[in-house]
Amino acid sequence: MMLTDENKKYLLTGNEACAEAAIQAGCRFYYGYPITPQNEILTHMAIRMPQVGGTAIQVESELAAINMVHGSAAAGARAMTSSSSPGISLKQEGISYLAGSELPSVIVNIQRGGPGLGDISPSQADYFQAVKGGGHGDYYTIVLAPGSVQETADLVYDAFDLADRYRNPVMILGDAQLGQMMEAVIFNKKCGPDSYKKEWALTGANGRKRNIIKSFYPVQGELEEFNAKLQKKYNLIKSKEVRYEEINTEDADIVIVAYGTCARICKEVLMKNKTPNIKVGLLRPITLWPYPSQIIQEIAGKVRAILTVEMSAGQMVEDVRLSVLGRCPVHFYGRTGGGIPSPKDIIKKITEIISVNKKTIN
Repeated sequence: MMLTDENKKYLLTGNEACAEAAIQAGCRFYYGYPITPQNEILTHMAIRMPQVGGTAIQVESELAAINMVHGSAAAGARAMTSSSSPGISLKQEGISYLAGSELPSVIVNIQRGGPGLGDISPSQADYFQAVKGGGHGDYYTIVLAPGSVQETADLVYDAFDLADRYRNPVMILGDAQLGQMMEAVIFNKKCGPDSYKKEWALTGANGRKRNIIKSFYPVQGELEEFNAKLQKKYNLIKSKEVRYEEINTEDADIVIVAYGTCARICKEVLMKNKTPNIKVGLLRPITLWPYPSQIIQEIAGKVRAILTVEMSAGQMVEDVRLSVLGRCPVHFYGRTGGGIPSPKDIIKKITEIISVNKKTIN
């Protein structure tokens, strides 16, 4: 199926939109190993890549997939792999090597319930793994969290752009709900592999000095110097690439902080909120690293309380508390193991917060 008509709407799952956007962004090397709930990415790549002269390989393991991405990225190609939670765990060593080698690449995690083998239902329990490095060493992966099928496609374009701009791995952090749901999507973003010159790539050294891609610095002091360079890059990313969505935060009494599927549910909470005299807003982080700490800190100085909603036992709420710096109470509501918060659950939690904080909110 060709999906290349600009401004035409296609009805696709989040996984299909993710795969097609990667192709249209110039990805020509995809390596994956089957695991639900993200298998549609592998299937779509297997069908579409030959049509555009690309390569899609179902490899023998997740370790092979991430290391093949390493090879293609080192040669200057746009490369991607995808998996779900346990599979991403297996890729972590390779992601650390990608960061240590400064190789641009895109990794998609369509999260499932855990820990361990878990199940195939939606979860956001890989937040720590995604935003705190995940593997060994001092490194960060840029993490983008879509909230719809259209945004999944749009952020895949951005992921390849950010990866090339900063020579850094980028992760799309979705979940089973986003991966499996179907919505209309338009592929109208423009970007391609030629947007960035990759003079560092291993493309053959005829007529020029050879390039070296490595993460091994055996001479004393060299690794520390390289790590200082990485930290300088990470600080630049933090200063330029923070993304978020604000809804009704200007005069809110309570602001909910949620991302991905939870943020979609919380938008319905805003529409259904019938609590008299209590205004509820929403702050949706789109980049989970770098995290929108500054805007949350500013909001914390104006509201009575913040409520963080996640499909985990409480992971992002730690970053919210660090951002708030004690300026207001931070409450948490979460579901685990495939449980999905309902608008009714969240409204009930808001009612409880109001009841507990009567003296400060009313």
